[in-house]
Amino acid sequence: MPKVIPPSADKDDEYFWDGVARGELLIQRCADCATLRHPPVPMCGDCHSVAWDTVAAAGTGSVHSWIVSHHPTEADEHPRIVVLVELDEGLRFVSNLVDTPVAQVRNEMRVSLRFRTYDCVTLPQFVPAEG
Repeated sequence: MPKVIPPSADKDDEYFWDGVARGELLIQRCADCATLRHPPVPMCGDCHSVAWDTVAAAGTGSVHSWIVSHHPTEADEHPRIVVLVELDEGLRFVSNLVDTPVAQVRNEMRVSLRFRTYDCVTLPQFVPAEG
């Protein structure tokens, strides 16, 4: 059984997975008032427009919150650190923090985006920012 289940993209988030395949973290943006939103929704919560486009995120942010996740049926070789990243664009994004010992994780630590492939599935992941 694979460790990563491939996403089942539909018309609402196909753009997101197409961006991931190109190495971009795309965010939905209202085409009328420029409000950014994630996860994607069909209508802008600010101006109620259904027109939208996308913008590539810079891929930097800060850990807002985090947990250590353990699969209940198998021992993970390395614990999975699930983070809620506040992107510099102002949105929050759930992902994993990789290449980091649990003891070094802190709220507000700066992180940078990396794309990692697991079982032929590419996912946006974060690592501690350099510097």
